[in-house]
Amino acid sequence: MTTTPLIGPIPQIGFGTWNRQGDEARKGVLCALETGYRHIDTAEGYDNEEHVGRAIAESGIARREIFLTTKVAPESFGPGCIRPAVERSLEKLRTEQVDLLLLHYPSINDEYAIEDYVGQLTEVFDAGLTRHVGVSNFTIRHIDRARELLGDRPIVTNQVELHPFLRNAPIVEHCRALGIPLTAYSPLARGAVAENEVLRRIAAPRGATPAQVALAFLMAEGHVVIPSSASRERIASNFAAQDIALDDADLALIRSLDENRRLVDGPWCPVWD
Repeated sequence: MTTTPLIGPIPQIGFGTWNRQGDEARKGVLCALETGYRHIDTAEGYDNEEHVGRAIAESGIARREIFLTTKVAPESFGPGCIRPAVERSLEKLRTEQVDLLLLHYPSINDEYAIEDYVGQLTEVFDAGLTRHVGVSNFTIRHIDRARELLGDRPIVTNQVELHPFLRNAPIVEHCRALGIPLTAYSPLARGAVAENEVLRRIAAPRGATPAQVALAFLMAEGHVVIPSSASRERIASNFAAQDIALDDADLALIRSLDENRRLVDGPWCPVWD
């Protein structure tokens, strides 16, 4: 079985569960764990934590062998609300502690002061409800303030949209300068990578798929990736992407595909850098 490298404490490839509901989420997580994934990503806002927790329990794999991430929704950022939200997530996930707890977005339209909701995150960490803390969709200004507020509690990742068509350079470069790894969500651009001719040409001589090349590229860039699929075949194929080696010419060619194609940009999002 392929051994997944770590980026900090995080296995570099994980199974994402966004948009996986009910039994589809349970079956997907079970399949991923059977394939060899040991990093599972969910969120309060995905409304599937109960099914993820059930799959982990049914897998027969010791909880300590699985790196489990969940996220607190910004709707739960009100004063005194984060810890109860996390406790509900832990109950659904059937665990006393997650490995990584993220703030899913900055507060929508800055409704709540970052000093308060990051302060609540520190309290949850200090109480031992999570081994590590991080953020998701944080912009440069949010990252900088969160670091100040967290003190000696490191931000182990900023989870953001990243794929060959969106390199997201401003936040990537800022986080790299601070030593904060990035986790790429939507790493396959919701399937769009499959039709890209450049990725197809790079994949063909390797007997690979464009999706595998896209994932291999992001991992070569030093990012964590959390692809998702409902297909057993694609779950296994995505996992095998970590065995694909790309040369410098391939990496440069894939970098040239960047067109700032952002898929996630709703009214709940901050003003992107």
